Amino acid sequence: MPLETKTDHSAASAQNMAKAAAEILDQGKATNVVILEVQGLTLIADYFVIASVSNQRHARALADRVLEGLSGIREPDHIEGYEGGLWILMDYGDLIVHVFREQERAFYGLERLWGDAPRVEIG
Repeated sequence: MPLETKTDHSAASAQNMAKAAAEILDQGKATNVVILEVQGLTLIADYFVIASVSNQRHARALADRVLEGLSGIREPDHIEGYEGGLWILMDYGDLIVHVFREQERAFYGLERLWGDAPRVEIG
């Protein structure tokens, strides 16, 4: 799927980036990968990609894969939680990628918090 350049920050670009990130996470053996369209529900982003892993090493490896996979499109504004690896957040402005260890995902329950957000099909 062709993706837009770093200067194109349209809604279509954000959705394409979300799908690309979700596919990277899925290929990297993340579990329960979902895309939530939060546009209109919050000002912080248009899309969330949420994925689970079983351990911190896997979380960091997948974060690295997402960073590498999206690097030709856009660099994240900031990254949080990489060192600990329990919940890694990669903020691309209109897209936020969350890589959770399974226990943290269950505890924070982003899908419950954003229950009104429609899910976007991956691929």
